[in-house]
Amino acid sequence: MMGEDKAAAVLASYRNSDRVTAKDVKRMRGAVYADGIVSRAEAEMMLAVATPGTETCPEWHAFFVEALTDHIVHQEVPVGYMSEANSDWLIAAISRDGIVETMTELELLVTVLEKAKASPERLVAFALRQVADAVIDDKGPLARVPGRMPNVVDRWEVELLRRILHAFGGDGNIAITRAEAEVLFTINDRTVEEMNDPSWNELFIKAMANFVMGSSGYEPPTRGEALRRDAFFERADVDVGSFFARMVSGGMSAIFDAYAEPSGAESEWDARIRAREAAARRAEAIDQDEAAWLAERMGGGRLLHDNERALLSLIKSASPSIHPALKPLIDKVA
Repeated sequence: MMGEDKAAAVLASYRNSDRVTAKDVKRMRGAVYADGIVSRAEAEMMLAVATPGTETCPEWHAFFVEALTDHIVHQEVPVGYMSEANSDWLIAAISRDGIVETMTELELLVTVLEKAKASPERLVAFALRQVADAVIDDKGPLARVPGRMPNVVDRWEVELLRRILHAFGGDGNIAITRAEAEVLFTINDRTVEEMNDPSWNELFIKAMANFVMGSSGYEPPTRGEALRRDAFFERADVDVGSFFARMVSGGMSAIFDAYAEPSGAESEWDARIRAREAAARRAEAIDQDEAAWLAERMGGGRLLHDNERALLSLIKSASPSIHPALKPLIDKVA
């Protein structure tokens, strides 16, 4: 208790500071970690140290993320997991009107998702919406990054989305969820005519392929495989159209080839492919709810864009029977 009181006094002396230096962080770190525990009271006081207008240093960023992650993931019950109650506390602590206020707090949110063994689905959706809010509505700390263009998905925003989606793959969450797919489709709808980084098209079609396969009864690739960046997307002269053609030209085997290349022993890779092919043969048709959702997202008589056409081609090749709600869209890519 005495250690916590000392830490509280140290942190209180920096409340609403105009500037936090490396020397300040060293003092705060020593006080907070003196007993090896970051208490809820200490966590809340740390949240009051630096406001959006505070001049901070890299040491503060690292200390804040480390200490708050230790508290919420590694010390709060259930240890190692994000409960509904702890997720509510975190969202309320780092956001105003649903928008995270600083880049440091946004990094905390993503790190918590990465470190926790499992988190509520709405917490990952909340994290994804931070990127969507920046891209679509020019809100939040991402929108204030110097040089970024509004309504355009940049490469580093794609990497942030990739981190969030990959983090939620822990504890058996192999397939992309409806909540995640909703946010990705919203970003795509609002930016598809813009000069997005090519890596956005890659992420979108891979994530949606993972979602569709999971909804169709397939055993989808793990999130790590589905979301891994392909080496050919590093080339400056990448032809996105040929990428989509590569994904859908050979049915399910081509899609799996596009997801990941052999990285271990060839026999192990062959065994994995055989297991996936066996799972594919047991596939069932897309169910009513998923078909209605996809039809609504891509319907309405509007033109289909390349990544949406690729997704529909995937459904056509992967699903043993096409739900009537999707047939008008499928016919457009026949």
